[in-house]
Amino acid sequence: MKYFDVTILDKGKKRHEILKAENKMAAVKAAKQKFPTSLVTKSVETSAPLEDAISEFFANIKKSSKSKIPIADKISTIRQIAVMTDAGIAINECLAEVAEHTENKDLANIFAKINADINAGNSMYDAMLPYQPEFGHVALAMTNLGERTGNLSEAYHKLASIMESVRDNNSKFKKAIRGPRNTLIAMGIAFTILISVVVPKFKDIFEQLNTELPLPTIILLKLEWAFSNYGVLILAILFGSIVVMKYLYKNNKDFKLQMDRVLIHPRFFLINKAIFLSTMHKYNLVFGELVKSGIPVAEALDTAVGMVDNEAMKIEFMTVNANIGRGMSLAEAFKITNLYENMLLQMIKAGEAGGQLDAMLEKVTGYYEMEFEDLIDNLAAYIEPIMMFFIAGLVLLMALGIFMPMWDMGKAAKN
Repeated sequence: MKYFDVTILDKGKKRHEILKAENKMAAVKAAKQKFPTSLVTKSVETSAPLEDAISEFFANIKKSSKSKIPIADKISTIRQIAVMTDAGIAINECLAEVAEHTENKDLANIFAKINADINAGNSMYDAMLPYQPEFGHVALAMTNLGERTGNLSEAYHKLASIMESVRDNNSKFKKAIRGPRNTLIAMGIAFTILISVVVPKFKDIFEQLNTELPLPTIILLKLEWAFSNYGVLILAILFGSIVVMKYLYKNNKDFKLQMDRVLIHPRFFLINKAIFLSTMHKYNLVFGELVKSGIPVAEALDTAVGMVDNEAMKIEFMTVNANIGRGMSLAEAFKITNLYENMLLQMIKAGEAGGQLDAMLEKVTGYYEMEFEDLIDNLAAYIEPIMMFFIAGLVLLMALGIFMPMWDMGKAAKN
């Protein structure tokens, strides 16, 4: 929804009204309905009023803070549906059973509504369509495939396997960065305590010295002054910055695009490679499985793109289908994105020529999975030197900042 500044002529006088609508024509229509005796002369898109912007900001924060449905719960229910339909149980009975016995209340409500829609005469795909944000593009594609082929059980077994692979991929990455993240947090807390507790003990002594203090000591005293006088403000600004950046990343497409470009930039050490390999593995996994299941390449490409979270990479992948529509082969379209290595492009090209595209895509997926796991397994070895450098720097700053003036005092006493 957008905001429009609508100019209205009422009894010979102009006035402006801010209305919320999907587009310019909808805003004009809404203005005519709201002010039937007035003449609408102009409608211009504008920014949201301050009070609306603030209320939407907090509403989005509240919405994002709500817990999402755990992927483990979704995999469990999809597996359950696959097993029950494979046993010959009708889909509406399967959904009723899942809705009744699923512990996750949100998921139970969703399946209950899907079952009600199916009992009303809708297809499984149409019933699940409103819940695409919860289940994702792949779930809808596999549901559609299962209904078209009459084998929902096989489609859902494959869907559960895809979701498990994506979950394991994300879990490995989070587990790999958990250690370094916790170390950085511990370092930050320890340094803050030292600045707030230890440095003040020496502050009075340093102030009594009538000599020029060394640079490390000056830095420590400045940090102590900042924490003592503006500690709460610094924490508030830090917390507020994180909240605002998260909000903009989720709600502002331009900001998300710029951040995603930074995250995969070669200078963004390690993180760029982890995001790239994780995304490529997920994209090729979904694309390959959909092609293997018999879904047309164009439809499989569109569905696989929906699994890409990085906006910068998504833009590149979206060009693939358009270029295929212009007569390019899949390998040529992939080459233009500059995301695939030449070896992988040759494999895809050979798969297209030999009618074994699904087999080649499986090998491409395996390659990215192997590269990603290798990165994760060695992540600690990559990060350890960086962590040691930061720890050594903080210890050196504290040691020099406190002991250098002491040495000067010792020299003065000897003289």
